[in-house]
Amino acid sequence: MKCPFCNFEESKVTDSRLSMDGRAIKRRRECLKCEKRFTTFETIDLTIQVEKRDKTFEDFKQEKLFGGIMAACRHTRVSHDKVKALAYHITADLMAEQIREITTKELGEIVMKHLQEIDTVAYIRFACVYKRFKDINQIVDAIDSVKFKNGCYCDLNKNNNKDEEKYGAKTK
Repeated sequence: MKCPFCNFEESKVTDSRLSMDGRAIKRRRECLKCEKRFTTFETIDLTIQVEKRDKTFEDFKQEKLFGGIMAACRHTRVSHDKVKALAYHITADLMAEQIREITTKELGEIVMKHLQEIDTVAYIRFACVYKRFKDINQIVDAIDSVKFKNGCYCDLNKNNNKDEEKYGAKTK
């Protein structure tokens, strides 16, 4: 560590303390040449690289993960705090597994797994964007897969027929 005053490369540590919620160590140092004191912070640098669909890489950002989940959960019963906790939980899991690279496909699958357990509407919304559905049949298939997993075997067309009768709009 270079002294910020004289650029000498050797210093001694006079005091060490945990700071920033235990995520960093604050060290008080003294230059061995000019004897001036300065403070340093040591943190762990655990960066995850996300491989995008176009094969480029970018740093993983929990805020971006939060934004994607939040968009899917907007106007559902999933609270802002629950979305924040989910983004934190996914990030913590990736860090705990010491993952250094992950594809957007793998990350999307992780998010969809969690959303499917939390809220099916949020899951379908996220799946529509993540899987880039091209037509309505892909959306219907996704809905059917959720209905099957949740044990709901209802027919969506039954509700449509009731609405047609109620409003007098019949289609052939």
